Amino acid sequence: MSESLQTTDVAALDADVLAQTAIAVREAGSALRERFGEVVRYQTREELMRALAANDDTALDILRPRLTALRPDAGWVEDELDGGALPPGEWWVVDPAEGNVNHLHALPDWAVTATLVRENQLVLTVVHLPLTGETYTALTGAGAYLDGRPLHVSRTTDLGLSIVATSQARPDEDEKIVRRVGSSITAMLFDALVVRTAVPATLHLLNVAAGRIDAFWQFAGARADLLPGALLVTEAGGQISDAEGRPWTPQSESFLAAAPGVHAEAVATLSR
Repeated sequence: MSESLQTTDVAALDADVLAQTAIAVREAGSALRERFGEVVRYQTREELMRALAANDDTALDILRPRLTALRPDAGWVEDELDGGALPPGEWWVVDPAEGNVNHLHALPDWAVTATLVRENQLVLTVVHLPLTGETYTALTGAGAYLDGRPLHVSRTTDLGLSIVATSQARPDEDEKIVRRVGSSITAMLFDALVVRTAVPATLHLLNVAAGRIDAFWQFAGARADLLPGALLVTEAGGQISDAEGRPWTPQSESFLAAAPGVHAEAVATLSR
């Protein structure tokens, strides 16, 4: 078999895996939607962690067997806060309740995500928003879509006319990163039109891919909160780098996703 035919076969298989992944992610989202509505009370960090784990387990009980059946040899990233490069081979990077803490507080900003990585290259991703029913998908080289409709990043060319956003990677970041986040928000308040700050990162990145937000940045971060959005933005025509404009990898200390027309300005602002 020629190399071109092999490539075609792999692409067709990946497209089928994407379709089946979307079905599984939507089913997991439905299970989490049934648990949503009332604020979950907790008095200690231990109680909070148990509540978060209960949501995760509800989704994982659906996702793990279905995704494992799709790619039996793929590894599974157990810790959604892990960062850095993955070992060789295929890996499922799954966030069963992206924005889990929002779910517990009866806030609508949460999702279910599943991303397939092959030899540290993004292959496909599915992000489902159970409360709206929206499903965002991307396959490397084949574009990004919202419920089958193509996505394209903003055509804005002026950061001063842009809505930008940021997020915190985790609630217990070290002081250096926290101060860097604060100074970056201050810089963007001077240079951009509007600055949005909220978790989770994935929901901001969906908006960048859809052209609703012009740029998103974050310092530190995990694979599970950046990889889905990175593929969606890239396939929607956006530009990905670190905050200083260098090529981004999961080992990078910062992340920037922007419409091409404002990327350079965003880098200049974040580098001050």
